[in-house]
Amino acid sequence: MALRNLILLFNPSTTDWAVSARLLKWLTFLWLLIGIVILFSASYAIADVELGDGTYYVKRQLMWVVLGLVGFNLLVRSPLRYLLKISHWLVLGLLVLLLLTLIPGVGTTVNGATRWLSFGSVPLQPSELMKPFLVLQAARVFGQWDRLQWRIRFTWLGIFMVVLVGILLQPNLSTTALCGMTLWLVALAAGLPFSYLGGTAFGGVLLAVLSISIKDYQRRRVMSFLNPWADPMRDGYQLVQSLLAIGSGGTWGSGFGLSQQKLFYLPIQHTDFIFSVFAEEFGFAGSIALMLLLMTYMTLAVIVAIKARNRVYQLIAIGAMLFIVGQSLLNIGVASGALPTTGLPFPFFSYGGSSMISSLCSAGLLIRVARESSEAKVVSIQSRRQSIAERRQRRHKVKAKR
Repeated sequence: MALRNLILLFNPSTTDWAVSARLLKWLTFLWLLIGIVILFSASYAIADVELGDGTYYVKRQLMWVVLGLVGFNLLVRSPLRYLLKISHWLVLGLLVLLLLTLIPGVGTTVNGATRWLSFGSVPLQPSELMKPFLVLQAARVFGQWDRLQWRIRFTWLGIFMVVLVGILLQPNLSTTALCGMTLWLVALAAGLPFSYLGGTAFGGVLLAVLSISIKDYQRRRVMSFLNPWADPMRDGYQLVQSLLAIGSGGTWGSGFGLSQQKLFYLPIQHTDFIFSVFAEEFGFAGSIALMLLLMTYMTLAVIVAIKARNRVYQLIAIGAMLFIVGQSLLNIGVASGALPTTGLPFPFFSYGGSSMISSLCSAGLLIRVARESSEAKVVSIQSRRQSIAERRQRRHKVKAKR
């Protein structure tokens, strides 16, 4: 396979794709380009002071982008029926890696959370890499729910629960909530009975309340979200600095690279709070433009889901859209104080290799659904024309014999 085919940027074969697939491809690359530019601005100062190289985070991010584009290309070019056949093995393999992070001395702990496995100097976060394949398997299970035996249903519901509990024990409440809500919404879109969905929703809320009750830092995050100004120098510090950054942007922003809050006031400005830097530098106008980009992406994803040729493919499109656009909206909600402070990255913006690979793979799944939907229509038209031509030939033969 040629190297230019792995990048999928200037590959002429993509001109044969459906309009929705091509639009999603270019919107993904546009979103990715904007993210790299914003990451450069948000991370330069802290990287220059702490690491002696202002471009450190951007250079490493570009390496992850290349790896992510390889995965993106493989998913875009692989028939979904083949991906669905191996999705359960991918989920189980990543679940093993996820559970390894819980073994003392095996997982890598950062800021009190053990979410990573280090392979040499390369850290990987199994909970992030799990997302696109969790969508595949959830679509496979819930999309064929009526045809599955109860033994298989309970087995996969149990596996999904183990995945969520494993992520929660890292601890990572935000990713647990995102994965849980995505599974629930995919099941809802599949048409599962409300009696099942209601009980599952109640159990999820109960689990979240229990986690917040046990974990002191999670409880303090919720309380600081309600009134960050009550303790602006401790529990409310992150949200206060984020709101100051967003408010300082005004209508048109301070200008690219001119954010003041990123200069060691706003914590983790190149990961969880990168939107705050964007809002300060590009203002309300830039934020509205970004929201329009997200809404356009979501609209195209919904159109792809509606046009998908079967229920399983529809659910794949919905799940991929939730992990890309839904997570972005949650990140913006956290940065703007609309939601409690969590550790969810902004897809294609936040620094992080596992998040970048996961986001590009989710986009690849969405574009693959768009491709197969259009190809199915083309094949059906060609088949119909071929059958009509064959019938005409048979009629001519019959007439010739007479």
